[in-house]
Amino acid sequence: MTIADNLAANLADVKARAGGAAVIAVSKTHGAAAVREALAAGQRMFGENRVQEAAAKFPALRRDYPDIELHLIGPLQTNKARDAVGLFDVIQTVDREHLVDALAAAMAKTGRRPRFYVEVNIGAEPQKAGVAPTAVGAFLDYCRAAGVAISGLMCIPPQGVDPRPFFTRMRDLAAQYDLPHVSMGMSGDFEIAVACGATEVRVGTAIFGARAGAA
Repeated sequence: MTIADNLAANLADVKARAGGAAVIAVSKTHGAAAVREALAAGQRMFGENRVQEAAAKFPALRRDYPDIELHLIGPLQTNKARDAVGLFDVIQTVDREHLVDALAAAMAKTGRRPRFYVEVNIGAEPQKAGVAPTAVGAFLDYCRAAGVAISGLMCIPPQGVDPRPFFTRMRDLAAQYDLPHVSMGMSGDFEIAVACGATEVRVGTAIFGARAGAA
């Protein structure tokens, strides 16, 4: 079996296990050749952690595959907001007011309007970014007032514990605020996330294989 065949088989397996949830293939740290193999296998949704890395890979890929949907799933610095708005179709890591202001300004300058998700620090972990679950409502109000329409939530649950309570709370938060997209679950727990209500899962290692920094 070739590398391309193996990737296609991995991708088909993940999609089958994900049920009705959309699969975002996390291509961070993987080169354009690996992304092209996934594209040839029919994958169109990809996730990248860094604006600069995505900018080096995806403009050329889009010329051949204009229906790519590119998600930013890593932290976004405010000084990269304009670049991110110009490149990504979905920005999943909106987590602070200053970034909301920068995104609003970037949309006004570029004319592009990606979809935005709020990153929720669902486990209230001090080392992680994200909006506290109890602050989601107020943060959504701020986004709305700034003209940044939020259509989903994303999270990474704490490691080493059962993720179900955290995934369930995310599902409930999305339902409470009538948000259609719930991005949660990675290679090690995406099936649990789907069972708890994920609409999108972010899977890297199970598709592309292990590389330094892969999801």
